[in-house]
Amino acid sequence: MAMASILRLGHSPDPDDAFMWFPLLGEGLIDTGGYRFAHVIEEIESLNRRALKAELEITALSIHAFAHVADRYALLNAGSSMGEGYGPVVVSRAPLAPARLAGVTVAIPGELTSAALALRLHTPGVMTATAPFDAIPALVAGGQYEAGVLIHEGQLTYPQAGLHKVVDLGEWWAEETGGLPLPLGGNAIRRDLGEPAMARVARILEASIRYSLGHRDEALVHAMRYGRGLDPALADRFVALYVNDRTLDYGDAGRRSVQLFLDRAAEAGIIPKRVVVEFF
Repeated sequence: MAMASILRLGHSPDPDDAFMWFPLLGEGLIDTGGYRFAHVIEEIESLNRRALKAELEITALSIHAFAHVADRYALLNAGSSMGEGYGPVVVSRAPLAPARLAGVTVAIPGELTSAALALRLHTPGVMTATAPFDAIPALVAGGQYEAGVLIHEGQLTYPQAGLHKVVDLGEWWAEETGGLPLPLGGNAIRRDLGEPAMARVARILEASIRYSLGHRDEALVHAMRYGRGLDPALADRFVALYVNDRTLDYGDAGRRSVQLFLDRAAEAGIIPKRVVVEFF
């Protein structure tokens, strides 16, 4: 298939994604090989749903969602979000023991999110209800749900809403697996672009991340536009959690963890079949 000069790049409206892809905004910061990138900015569950229909050439998606689209997309080795002993946080209005999650309804930010998958692996059979990720703190604080799973900056700001940590799913996964990072998000490229073009684009995306890591202050100024109330110090901390050396390369531990995460999902019947993950 011939490569289009304009590629749609789906990502979420969050400081970490904005930080990674800042050099692709058409300002000549890196060599984009003649390609232009049209940024499609939507929350992660919306991007997961788009991926099911293979709408975008390149997209951020949840590792959970990747299990459903591996025939149409390849997982890029660069652009991952991994929780290194931290991750989505389950919170409650009043202190709640982790074992009690089995008896309450937990708000999740989308059925295809990795946060939802990690919760189901932690608490098999848990009852859930889907809500917009940025509404979950207020819904839990207001008593509409007994507990909720927080992603993005909510992982850092929940104490300000008077919420209590029940379990950090990244901590739990590390304990379960001997220290492996929790797979959360990745970047995928559509296979029908053809391997030569996929390889060129993969190099451009990696160069974008390298540029931002090497020009941190410049990239953070851009990322702050997506901070949803985060002050500069907290935005910097949030970006550091999810854009780091692991983002450039999953590494052996990261690749092992992605496969194990989806193997356990298949064993638990959460995804329809085992997926052998290839990293492009």
